[in-house]
Amino acid sequence: MIRRLFKSGNVCSRFQGLPAVRLRTYTDAALVDADVTVLGSGPGGYVAAIKAAQLGFKTVCVEKNETLGGTCLNVGCIPSKALLNNSYLYHLAYGKDFASRGIEITGMNLNLEKMMEQKSSAVKSLTGGIAHLFKQNKVTHVQGYGKITGKNQITALCNDGSTQVINSKNIIIATGSEVTPFPGIQIDEETVVSSTGALSLKHVPEKMVVIGAGVIGVELGSVWQRLGSEVMAIEFLGHIGGIGIDMEIAKNFQRILQKQGLKFKLNTKVTAATKRPDGKIDVSFEAAAGGKADVQTCDVLLVCVGRRPFTENLGLQEMGIELDKRGRVQVNNRFQTKIPSIFAIGDVIAGPMLAHKAEDEGIICVEGMAGGAVHIDYNCVPSVVYTHPEVAWVGKSEEQLKEEGVPYKIGKFPFAANSRAKTNNDTDGLVKILSHKETDRMLGAHILGAGAGEMINEATLAMEYGASCEDIARVCHAHPTVSEAFREANLAASFGKAINF
Repeated sequence: MIRRLFKSGNVCSRFQGLPAVRLRTYTDAALVDADVTVLGSGPGGYVAAIKAAQLGFKTVCVEKNETLGGTCLNVGCIPSKALLNNSYLYHLAYGKDFASRGIEITGMNLNLEKMMEQKSSAVKSLTGGIAHLFKQNKVTHVQGYGKITGKNQITALCNDGSTQVINSKNIIIATGSEVTPFPGIQIDEETVVSSTGALSLKHVPEKMVVIGAGVIGVELGSVWQRLGSEVMAIEFLGHIGGIGIDMEIAKNFQRILQKQGLKFKLNTKVTAATKRPDGKIDVSFEAAAGGKADVQTCDVLLVCVGRRPFTENLGLQEMGIELDKRGRVQVNNRFQTKIPSIFAIGDVIAGPMLAHKAEDEGIICVEGMAGGAVHIDYNCVPSVVYTHPEVAWVGKSEEQLKEEGVPYKIGKFPFAANSRAKTNNDTDGLVKILSHKETDRMLGAHILGAGAGEMINEATLAMEYGASCEDIARVCHAHPTVSEAFREANLAASFGKAINF
């Protein structure tokens, strides 16, 4: 049994799955002994903690917030997907789509408060689910701000000012990331908002300006545009969708979103944002290369120019753990820092800031502690933009292959030629497959269309196993399904021609 000492009412006395013991407090004593202690309970952290416990390690997870799940579950992936789904349904009903299907509705209204309640319900259910999983797997949960105070020690500062000391054979830093601030613009989460505030607006703004047309920008811009806002996204780069997206896909994606009503200013930089006496915001911008300044007035300004690793006040400097130029913890191929007992995973290390990437790293990191192999192919980590249509990709883009001098073939198939997409009256987009010109091995898959985020997993599996496009083309796919378009694109890549196009 783990020995615990704490004051009555100490927030740090909240342990999941362990009986309460009332003893005196010695804040300088080692109160908990563990094999593995995880800092952070986001997707990487909570998965690592559960896997460690399943492998027989005595495991502790320290989380500074009241609920588990990190940014993803509380103010990121999960609530945004709830709003994306519900705003899409509203868009179908309010627009001409339902009428074109013979579904006529009169007197329909948007109840934004109710929509937010459904989002919050999903979040509460999932964060509570992690607490249940911790209890089920005997993971000890310590609520407090964890700081590394020794190569085998973490001290958690609790809300009441008391501390909880944990002695641990191994420590995993899984503290995730935070919103990157925009110089000169102060976020108040009411009219000047980050992605967090954009998930909880109390009314639909008449006009919204979004700084950044990457994944977060187009997703949240889509939500509020569907609900009635006039949305303009200002992007420094010459394309939307963020880093890694194939340029052909990006151009088609932009065309579709513009048709839906979103407006874009590309190759453009924001220079200032000023609040007016009437509460509105004047956003100043100009060409990225410099030029004539322009101003766009809006009711809400959404700042989403990326995220940065959360490494503040974790004790890294005191321990001599080095960060790179982008503030990321440097690790070896076993996720160890320069101190062998301290590991790091997820958004705090190099690689795409994706929840599923962090989860995989968490699992293989603790498997490595148990003596297992440590391997992850970052080329096989998929990316998804959850707009409608969705965009998903894995592997190399055409631009990357050109830059690397790799000989390649292209296979494409439009959803307009897919029978299920036709019956669904949802034919925007295409599947684009890139294969090696000499070996036919799949090098990249890029999908723009409804359900792309689900279909991309077939491509990811194929790439993990080193499949050729012919391998996929010869796999029987159920008919009629939209995933037949994926097979047809592989047919085109391997044999030069699809069947149905």
